[in-house]
Amino acid sequence: MRITVKGRNIEITDAIRNYAEEKIGKVWNYYDQIQSIDVVLSVIKNPSVAQSHTAEVICKFVSGSVKAEEKAESMYASIDLVADILTRQVQKFKEKQITGSKTASIRTDKIPEDEAETVSE
Repeated sequence: MRITVKGRNIEITDAIRNYAEEKIGKVWNYYDQIQSIDVVLSVIKNPSVAQSHTAEVICKFVSGSVKAEEKAESMYASIDLVADILTRQVQKFKEKQITGSKTASIRTDKIPEDEAETVSE
Protein backbone atom coordinates (compact mmCIF):
# COMPACT_ATOMS: atom_id res chain seq x y z
CA MET A 1 0.00 0.00 0.00
CA ARG A 2 1.26 3.42 -0.96
CA ILE A 3 0.35 6.57 1.01
CA THR A 4 0.98 9.92 -0.69
CA VAL A 5 0.70 13.14 1.35
CA LYS A 6 0.53 16.45 -0.55
CA GLY A 7 -0.14 20.00 0.58
CA ARG A 8 -1.95 23.01 -0.84
CA ASN A 9 -1.04 26.42 0.60
CA ILE A 10 0.92 24.59 3.31
CA GLU A 11 4.38 23.12 3.61
CA ILE A 12 4.13 19.52 4.74
CA THR A 13 6.51 18.97 7.65
CA ASP A 14 7.81 15.58 8.67
CA ALA A 15 5.64 15.66 11.80
CA ILE A 16 2.43 16.23 9.82
CA ARG A 17 3.43 13.63 7.19
CA ASN A 18 4.20 10.99 9.83
CA TYR A 19 0.98 11.76 11.73
CA ALA A 20 -1.14 11.50 8.57
CA GLU A 21 0.55 8.27 7.46
CA GLU A 22 0.09 6.75 10.93
CA LYS A 23 -3.61 7.67 11.25
CA ILE A 24 -4.63 6.93 7.67
CA GLY A 25 -2.45 3.80 7.51
CA LYS A 26 -4.63 2.13 10.16
CA VAL A 27 -7.26 1.63 7.46
CA TRP A 28 -5.11 -1.24 6.15
CA ASN A 29 -6.17 -3.26 9.23
CA TYR A 30 -9.79 -3.23 8.04
CA TYR A 31 -9.35 -4.10 4.35
CA ASP A 32 -6.24 -5.46 2.67
CA GLN A 33 -7.25 -4.82 -0.96
CA ILE A 34 -6.14 -1.18 -0.84
CA GLN A 35 -3.79 -0.17 -3.64
CA SER A 36 -3.04 3.43 -2.72
CA ILE A 37 -4.17 6.29 -0.51
CA ASP A 38 -3.78 9.92 -1.57
CA VAL A 39 -3.96 12.54 1.19
CA VAL A 40 -4.28 16.22 0.30
CA LEU A 41 -3.93 18.70 3.14
CA SER A 42 -4.88 22.31 2.48
CA VAL A 43 -5.23 25.57 4.35
CA ILE A 44 -7.47 28.52 3.54
CA LYS A 45 -5.53 31.66 4.40
CA ASN A 46 -8.54 33.81 5.19
CA PRO A 47 -8.82 34.97 8.82
CA SER A 48 -12.62 35.09 8.67
CA VAL A 49 -12.86 31.33 8.00
CA ALA A 50 -13.04 29.42 11.29
CA GLN A 51 -12.43 25.91 9.94
CA SER A 52 -9.58 26.67 7.59
CA HIS A 53 -7.72 23.33 7.63
CA THR A 54 -8.97 20.67 5.23
CA ALA A 55 -7.93 17.04 4.89
CA GLU A 56 -9.07 15.14 1.79
CA VAL A 57 -8.38 11.42 1.31
CA ILE A 58 -8.91 9.24 -1.75
CA CYS A 59 -8.54 5.54 -1.06
CA LYS A 60 -8.19 3.40 -4.20
CA PHE A 61 -9.06 -0.30 -4.15
CA VAL A 62 -8.72 -3.01 -6.73
CA SER A 63 -12.40 -2.60 -7.63
CA GLY A 64 -13.28 1.00 -6.79
CA SER A 65 -12.43 3.97 -4.61
CA VAL A 66 -13.65 5.91 -1.58
CA LYS A 67 -13.30 9.65 -0.94
CA ALA A 68 -13.52 11.47 2.38
CA GLU A 69 -13.08 15.15 3.23
CA GLU A 70 -13.20 16.98 6.54
CA LYS A 71 -12.54 20.51 7.81
CA ALA A 72 -11.41 21.59 11.26
CA GLU A 73 -9.63 24.38 13.11
CA SER A 74 -6.28 22.55 13.18
CA MET A 75 -4.61 20.20 10.73
CA TYR A 76 -4.23 17.41 13.29
CA ALA A 77 -7.96 17.56 14.13
CA SER A 78 -8.93 17.40 10.46
CA ILE A 79 -6.66 14.38 9.95
CA ASP A 80 -8.28 12.63 12.95
CA LEU A 81 -11.79 13.32 11.67
CA VAL A 82 -11.08 12.21 8.11
CA ALA A 83 -9.39 9.02 9.40
CA ASP A 84 -12.57 8.12 11.31
CA ILE A 85 -14.77 8.79 8.29
CA LEU A 86 -12.45 6.82 6.00
CA THR A 87 -12.46 3.86 8.39
CA ARG A 88 -16.26 3.69 8.35
CA GLN A 89 -16.41 4.03 4.57
CA VAL A 90 -13.80 1.31 4.02
CA GLN A 91 -15.66 -1.06 6.35
CA LYS A 92 -18.89 -0.35 4.46
CA PHE A 93 -17.16 -0.88 1.10
CA LYS A 94 -15.70 -4.17 2.33
CA GLU A 95 -19.12 -5.42 3.49
CA LYS A 96 -20.61 -4.60 0.11
CA GLN A 97 -17.82 -6.46 -1.66
CA ILE A 98 -18.12 -9.53 0.56
CA THR A 99 -21.89 -9.87 0.75
CA GLY A 100 -22.64 -8.73 -2.77
CA SER A 101 -26.21 -8.20 -3.84
CA LYS A 102 -28.35 -10.61 -1.86
CA THR A 103 -31.60 -9.03 -2.94
CA ALA A 104 -33.12 -10.76 -5.90
CA SER A 105 -34.63 -8.86 -8.76
CA ILE A 106 -37.46 -9.86 -11.06
CA ARG A 107 -35.22 -9.12 -14.02
CA THR A 108 -32.30 -11.23 -12.83
CA ASP A 109 -34.17 -14.22 -11.37
CA LYS A 110 -34.94 -17.12 -13.62
CA ILE A 111 -38.40 -18.58 -13.38
CA PRO A 112 -38.41 -22.37 -13.16
CA GLU A 113 -39.79 -24.13 -16.26
CA ASP A 114 -42.89 -25.45 -14.44
CA GLU A 115 -43.92 -22.00 -13.19
CA ALA A 116 -43.18 -20.36 -16.54
CA GLU A 117 -45.84 -22.52 -18.24
CA THR A 118 -48.49 -21.71 -15.64
CA VAL A 119 -47.74 -17.99 -15.79
CA SER A 120 -48.04 -17.80 -19.58
CA GLU A 121 -51.36 -19.72 -19.71
